[in-house]
Amino acid sequence: MTTVSSPIAGRAIGLAAVPDPVFSGAMVGPGTAVDPAREPAEAVAPVDGVVVSLHPHAFVVVDAEGHGVLTHLGIDTVQLNGEGFELLVNKGDTVTRGQAVVRWNPAAVEAAGKSPISPVIALEATADALGDLREDGDVKTGDQLFSWQ
Repeated sequence: MTTVSSPIAGRAIGLAAVPDPVFSGAMVGPGTAVDPAREPAEAVAPVDGVVVSLHPHAFVVVDAEGHGVLTHLGIDTVQLNGEGFELLVNKGDTVTRGQAVVRWNPAAVEAAGKSPISPVIALEATADALGDLREDGDVKTGDQLFSWQ
């Protein structure tokens, strides 16, 4: 079983509240979302593993069990072309849970007209494979968001 931790601090809101039909409809996969605190922060690895995909606004870490976890920092943030995001690791790096991956500022994302709400997705999973799903309440960086069977 894989425990997926929150890559950022804020409030868990669940995928249904994400202002994007691809995420709210769980088309990318099941998971949850975090509405982040509006202050500069580092998004951290939600699991131990290898960074297999890395963009300023999103990254995927695959753990030893082959589970890929997508952290997507904000909605439509790809349109910011990396502005306001700083990569702290490289694609192919092995990371540990809690290790900083991207530095960003959710308030700047919001000021640019984008939602800073950040989905955390279990790629290629079924909804029934997830347990202990957090869909409300405050979360600190590193708090459990869900478990993955």
